[in-house]
Amino acid sequence: MSKPVALITGANGEIGRALIKRLAEEGRYDVVTLDLVPLAEPLRPFVLASYAGNIMDKYLLDEIVAHHDAIVVFHLAALLSSRGERDPELAHQVNVEGTLHVLRMAQNQSVRLGQPVRFLFPSTIAVYGLPSLAEKAKVGKIREEQWNLPITMYGCNKLYCEHLGRYFAHHYRRQQSGGRVDFRAIRFPGLISADTMPTGGTSDYGPEMLHAAAQKKPYSCFVGPDARIPFMAMPDAISAILALIEANPEKLRATVYNIGGFSISANEIAERARRAFPGADISYNPDAVRASIVDSWPEDVDDFRARRDFGWRHEYDADRAFDEYLLPRITGQKSG
Repeated sequence: MSKPVALITGANGEIGRALIKRLAEEGRYDVVTLDLVPLAEPLRPFVLASYAGNIMDKYLLDEIVAHHDAIVVFHLAALLSSRGERDPELAHQVNVEGTLHVLRMAQNQSVRLGQPVRFLFPSTIAVYGLPSLAEKAKVGKIREEQWNLPITMYGCNKLYCEHLGRYFAHHYRRQQSGGRVDFRAIRFPGLISADTMPTGGTSDYGPEMLHAAAQKKPYSCFVGPDARIPFMAMPDAISAILALIEANPEKLRATVYNIGGFSISANEIAERARRAFPGADISYNPDAVRASIVDSWPEDVDDFRARRDFGWRHEYDADRAFDEYLLPRITGQKSG
């Protein structure tokens, strides 16, 4: 008996690569991937099929699901925050119009198959926009409905796509029998991976610092030492994705969930890097634009709803994330 099919867009990204490996380990889905460029060679043995193309190509999306009965979509393709500020129109096109195309594809697929298609959308703490450091300190752990006033195009795109997902989940359920998009979104904190280099996110100063220190390269941090946001180790991010996509829909009381890891300052990351890699050359040269973006994001998130509805629990606090996951693996790469 064949396995159910999961489609991953943006499969070559940090989350995509880690997700492909985890799905291969667990063996619950046949995986089909889509990315702008061909799937990385080491990942190809783990997937049923891979496609190179643009999520803006509606005909390609239709072709993929015509050949593969995907009942789960992990829509990871996006233009991240730093690149999005340099080209906001392209960010809107990729992040909003592209997501609309993938949602439409999933809706048509659900009608064709006569069953819901589960749709996992990675959102972000960039949907929050706190007006000052004083307010940021006052709020502390932020709830999903607080300060949804993003100051970046990326944050605006993600917040709007959360609402698009709700629309598809509820409007089409009323209008069309036999099919709907079961939309589920996670607001991720900054993600740190030991296995892949950062790819343009505004929270990337954390992983950039560690990888530069391991390679004995100087690193000039684009935020100040006191900048603080929540982070998460990549294995926890993948666990959260799978926990939410597999959750019983009757238990889910929301479509969008915060998930928490650990709150840490830039200086605390730098100190851990210096202890692990003596002589690490880390300095601070805050970029006004990027630093202001980080300052607008919360110090931490309240993930009570995720813990209540689908049993979310992070495994990696700061100590375990650095001591058991990040530093050993990055050090191994350096020595190898």
